[in-house]
Amino acid sequence: MPLKTVDVDALVEQTGNLFEAVAILSKRSRQAAIKMKSELDTRLAYFEGFDPELEDPHFQEEQRRISIEHEERPKPTEVAVEEMFNSEIYFRDPTTEPEI
Repeated sequence: MPLKTVDVDALVEQTGNLFEAVAILSKRSRQAAIKMKSELDTRLAYFEGFDPELEDPHFQEEQRRISIEHEERPKPTEVAVEEMFNSEIYFRDPTTEPEI
């Protein structure tokens, strides 16, 4: 997995605070990871319940293909950083909102 540098100043421009940006990215990354795991589980759930002795090599190959496909997808952190740079993440500062 190649390393990519991240322009920290661009993150600070969006939130005004590096620590807030990291917290936002962390939360979004967790959300993306949960979604990706759910999708993988849903796709692999089809193969549950088949008797291991009677499994067709086609089933094994299909499971392997799905797993490799999942591994090749961008990591949740990468997804969160890209979304932050593209202004696709909604976040708010509760300290600046008026009280009701």
